[in-house]
Amino acid sequence: MAEAQSAASAAELRPLQIEANGINVITDSERKGHPRDLFWPWFAANVSVLGLSYGAFVLAFGISFWQAVVVSLVGIIVSFLLCGFIAVAGKRGSAPTMVLGRAAFGVNGNKLPSLISWLLTVGWETILVILATLATATVFDRLGWGGGNVTKVIALIVVVALTIFGGVMGFDLIMRMQSVITIVTGVLTIGFMALVIDKIHWSAVSAIPGGDAQAVIGALVFVMTGFGLGWVNAAADYSRYLPRRSSGRGVVGWTTFGSSIAPIFLVIFGLLLAGSSKSLSAAIANDPIGALANLLPTWYLVPFIIVAVLGLVGGSVLDIYSSGLSLLTLGVRVPRFVAALIDGTIMTLGAIYVVFIAKNFFGQFEGFLITLGVPIAAWCGIMLADIMLRHRDYAERDLFSSSGRYGDVRWFPVGLIVVSTFIGWGLVTNGLASWLTWQGYLLGPFGLGGKNGAWAFANLGVLVALVIGFFATWAFSRATVRAQEAVPVESAPANA
Repeated sequence: MAEAQSAASAAELRPLQIEANGINVITDSERKGHPRDLFWPWFAANVSVLGLSYGAFVLAFGISFWQAVVVSLVGIIVSFLLCGFIAVAGKRGSAPTMVLGRAAFGVNGNKLPSLISWLLTVGWETILVILATLATATVFDRLGWGGGNVTKVIALIVVVALTIFGGVMGFDLIMRMQSVITIVTGVLTIGFMALVIDKIHWSAVSAIPGGDAQAVIGALVFVMTGFGLGWVNAAADYSRYLPRRSSGRGVVGWTTFGSSIAPIFLVIFGLLLAGSSKSLSAAIANDPIGALANLLPTWYLVPFIIVAVLGLVGGSVLDIYSSGLSLLTLGVRVPRFVAALIDGTIMTLGAIYVVFIAKNFFGQFEGFLITLGVPIAAWCGIMLADIMLRHRDYAERDLFSSSGRYGDVRWFPVGLIVVSTFIGWGLVTNGLASWLTWQGYLLGPFGLGGKNGAWAFANLGVLVALVIGFFATWAFSRATVRAQEAVPVESAPANA
């Protein structure tokens, strides 16, 4: 008990000190906390009012309210449960998620999934910054304070500064920020729901016709990629600070619960709102959060923009922290905070392009999710099977040596992620993003109706990639994992 209190006190004294740890193994003296502490970062990262807009996104697949409820519950819980299972690897290996992936892919073979992870997290942090900027401009316009380019520039600067500051400072500040964000956004989001509940018209919601199986599957995959599958590659980045003796079930449970609870309520409430108004659903496609501001009385617009920005910053801070770790895992030799600054620069440039130049946000957003959702699903399947096959903690020193037990390049899992991605991209389409028209090339040969057939927008490729990655690894990597674990473990871990 005294040790736990001491560790907690030490953490509280360091929130404004830049974290020195990068992708190195966390030493026993630095491990602290309990699995329940994982609730705060995961809840704060997913309490964003963007969850309300998912109601419109899901209904856009042409399914009924009750179908959408089932899709949302299953998609959110199952996808975040995958995060929980991968988070267990963090406390077993005390290293970031993508470093632990070296056990499955080899030290240098792991650079391929690390690149995919980096692209996904940079993409997500950019999207969250874009949404915060657009929402601020919409609210300021409603208030009569001006919602033009000047407002967008100022909003972009503020959001980028908060995101980069949290990412640069690191773990202790992030944990402190997320606990504050959780409380503030939770309270203000309840206030939003109370003020707009009269906009819900059950007669309109219940009259929405049901969709076919293809539409239901497409919506399910979209929810999974928008929630848990967007976080699996970062799932162990926070559990790595937990003591080794921490309960694995606790890690899974608190990660899943903290991640899922807010999105469940937000998406279902969003379904009720979007199902009550076709005009609101259409507006959300262009400005997913700003459109919700039009439902509010003027006096609540300032609290709304606070909850919107804080919720999005909560997610973007976790993303920029993890994207920096992925960049380091790729082999970029800079301090962790410099990696966060590099990603922050890329994030800022991407946000500037979308906010001031590009249009049709939802089409690009869906295209991004599904396109990167395929390889990350393949990686997730491989990683889950690899974790389940292991009965011992990771040999930490060998995670940083290509001559160690995990090897240089393990060609089977590397080839598996390539093949799974090729098959997956052949089974997804996105008609709203012109740069993705090449996808769906297997829908015709597989007898699924081609790019304009019934299965064109079911996004089967994500599920197929996940299943192939998992079962192929489970079936053919068992002997390799046993051989790795048979090698005696050296006691002293090495840094990257």
